Amino acid sequence: MAETLGSLCDKLTVVKLKQWHTADPERRKSLALQESQLSSEINEFIAHAIAGRIPPDRLVFAANKVYASRTGDPETIPGALGESISRLATVNCSLWHEQEKVYEFERVPPDQKDEVVKKLAQLNLERNACIEKIDSLLRNAVTQGKSQTPT
Repeated sequence: MAETLGSLCDKLTVVKLKQWHTADPERRKSLALQESQLSSEINEFIAHAIAGRIPPDRLVFAANKVYASRTGDPETIPGALGESISRLATVNCSLWHEQEKVYEFERVPPDQKDEVVKKLAQLNLERNACIEKIDSLLRNAVTQGKSQTPT
């Protein structure tokens, strides 16, 4: 998959979750390195986008999901860039905890199994919508900035 700002932010939120949930010193060291690399990559990506070194159509990578409801529609993600990244982090936290149930799925009561699967699907759709929204906001900011530049 091509990297976009949304996909890089997604990776960073997952690294932060892993840091939160581990006490192993070696793993923490490795995760700290990943966090640093991803932070640098995000800064570089934004700088390249603003400088025009990334074509606007490469700033987005649409998942082209077919939504049964509007839950995973990028249009339903409110706010600007900061709020969208925050929403992505929140969704990934929820997704992390819902996924934990699947690791011991045999312990989930039978009458709750369908709900766990449905919740995972909804959260994944929302996660993808957040990523697409972040990408779209950056592309729009970059293209609007260029159209306002005097020639």
